[in-house]
Amino acid sequence: MPMTEEEIERLIKDALPDAMIDLKDLRGDGDHFQAYVESREFIGKTRVQQHQMVYAALQGRVGGVLRALTLSTAIPQK
Repeated sequence: MPMTEEEIERLIKDALPDAMIDLKDLRGDGDHFQAYVESREFIGKTRVQQHQMVYAALQGRVGGVLRALTLSTAIPQK
């Protein structure tokens, strides 16, 4: 069963409450998403660590229920 944008955002926000999330369903099928996640929680973390934090927030769903996730992360500039 595919994931909804709301479910993905909720999972990320549960782990990273200050996150600003821009999410796009790339195929309209609920299986392939592009996500941009910006959070102060990423300060001092490498890009790999930032991505690991987002994947951890999704609780093992990437590669399963959520077939593909193209992910970009950033630290807020303000």
